[in-house]
Amino acid sequence: MRHVAFVRNLNQGQRGHVTTADLVASFVDAGCHDPAPFQSNGSVVFGGDAERAQDAALILSARAGVEREVFTLTLDELSDIVSDHGPAPDADRRELTLHDGRSIVIDAATQAEAARRRCTLLESAEGWSVTLNERERESNATPVIERLTGAPATSRGLPTLIRLVARFPRA
Repeated sequence: MRHVAFVRNLNQGQRGHVTTADLVASFVDAGCHDPAPFQSNGSVVFGGDAERAQDAALILSARAGVEREVFTLTLDELSDIVSDHGPAPDADRRELTLHDGRSIVIDAATQAEAARRRCTLLESAEGWSVTLNERERESNATPVIERLTGAPATSRGLPTLIRLVARFPRA
């Protein structure tokens, strides 16, 4: 089974961040099959067990001296989310946020928190949420979800995920 790992706060090649080669090598050393980075934002498609991504994070920490959280979805789960949200006319303002937590209840209180950061919660399931930013080229979901869950999170824009799913179609 193929998974997608989303490494939090990682921009390969930028000053103070790891290289793409170190990122891929960490996944290989963790026993992931055929890890393939996507763009330079810490997204990696790989085969094998999802738990291997956590091992890769530990190896990356030892190799490059940076500790980063890693969140995973199966490629099929990601494809389903993209299929559900990609056709929307406002898809370019949507974000997927991954976190280590339960499904967030979308109610008046959580929508008020999202509104403070100029976004709206659209959908939530265990470990992920989709939000809609008020303005193009903004990314507001991560701080909202981190505040609501009290834990780290990482986000990717839906246009990025549409390209990822197109490059790595379902098997």
